[in-house]
Amino acid sequence: MTKATPPLLTLAGVSKRYGTVQANKMIDLEVNAGSIHAVLGENGAGKSTLMKMIYGVEQPDEGAVLWNGSPVHMARPSDAQALGIGMVFQHFSLFETLSVVQNVSLMVPGSQAQLAERIVALGDQFGLTVDPDAMVHQLSVGERQRVEIIRCLLLEPKLLILDEPTSVLPPQSVRLLFDTLRSLQAKGMAILFISHKLDEIRELCDEATVLRGGEVTGRVDPREHDASALATMMIGHEMPKLAVSKTVEPGDVRLSLKGLSHAAVSRFGTTLKDINLEVRSGQIVGIAGISGNGQQELAASISGEALCRRADMVSIMGKLVGRTGPARRRKLDFTFVPEERLGRGAVPEMSLADNSLLTAHRQGMLRHGFIRRAAERAFTRICIQDFDVRTPGPDAEAGAMSGGNLQKFILGREIMLNPKVMLVSQPTWGVDIGAATAIRRRLLDMRDKGAAILVISEELEELFEICDVLHVLREGTLSAPLDAEATSAQDIGAYMIGAVS
Repeated sequence: MTKATPPLLTLAGVSKRYGTVQANKMIDLEVNAGSIHAVLGENGAGKSTLMKMIYGVEQPDEGAVLWNGSPVHMARPSDAQALGIGMVFQHFSLFETLSVVQNVSLMVPGSQAQLAERIVALGDQFGLTVDPDAMVHQLSVGERQRVEIIRCLLLEPKLLILDEPTSVLPPQSVRLLFDTLRSLQAKGMAILFISHKLDEIRELCDEATVLRGGEVTGRVDPREHDASALATMMIGHEMPKLAVSKTVEPGDVRLSLKGLSHAAVSRFGTTLKDINLEVRSGQIVGIAGISGNGQQELAASISGEALCRRADMVSIMGKLVGRTGPARRRKLDFTFVPEERLGRGAVPEMSLADNSLLTAHRQGMLRHGFIRRAAERAFTRICIQDFDVRTPGPDAEAGAMSGGNLQKFILGREIMLNPKVMLVSQPTWGVDIGAATAIRRRLLDMRDKGAAILVISEELEELFEICDVLHVLREGTLSAPLDAEATSAQDIGAYMIGAVS
């Protein structure tokens, strides 16, 4: 009698605790060779902790990990890599002061010249194009994601863990990535796929394990359930509907860009060319576009991180601010949520309370130059409660939080400042479906109370759901304004690829 082939990876009763927080409790999981296996759950459900234990970043407090049926102990990522496990993290693990090929060479054997050729070839093959000589700090979030995926594929793993791999990829690249994953699956590779995009999971994955509160609550074939049913399994109740009702008409212009041009700071950046834009009170304006077409430069010019050549290129609340920095702009009731959560939106090593202080210090947190810790912590507690941030409390380190919970905290911190003008870049990147709905509802509530909101997003569905006016950014040039209700996804796609200008 032939002995059955064991699963490639088996977790048996795996648990992990951080202080009083039970991140994972008695997790059982089997991943077979040639399977694309989804792990579903809300932000804070324990998905990332589980993946880190599989990859050797963390070690379980109890339970066993088996590889091809034999017990293994992975004390570090190099142990997992030696077995044939590769992982693409949601929060990138790249050195910003090194080039793409230098980052790849730290993990993949071969000369830099050989690796550069392989990076280009792999990028062309799978639609993950990136310049191997580009410095990482000059890349957009989407381009950095491509580097992470390419670096992992170059190692030819037997098990590939992907944590939110499509969150910053344009639709065209998502299709190519899926084709890539299917071809890898056909060669026997196992893939653990974490995504909050339930339609993608239904399309791609043949198995799914559902986590809620750190425990396994279900194992299903996602192809046999619709997105609504999967969402209900994740959150334990039916998904609330996002009611979009326009209650106010647009009012005065609160953010204006006039002839905004900005030369690329490096040969890998994007030059902004004569951009004109208006955002009025009671209005959400969205900017669509494929990552790397100037979104980063545009956000920096509006936030004040990059100064313009002339003051009149940017005006906020009627004030010419093109030559003033972020602090002056914030005094005009302007707030900003950047696409990079760690490093720009929050300082990883600091507590949530101290991260509140960074932009909310004018909310009674300072007196005579001293920090009022009680006010700082009170503000943070309200933010945690009102925006459903899953964390032990204000003293939790920002860098220790899941990506979605940190996003909810940063967005909540900025909304609590009651801005008159707000710029939000990638508002729901890596956020679960329930939290994404809540974030979009908050933005709509702000609009209906008279705020002027500019949203930069690569999620077309999101833009159509909440925006009144749409623009497309391509190669540093902004399209004319488009009425969201009278525009289709196909229309936006035509602008993205340059078929319409």
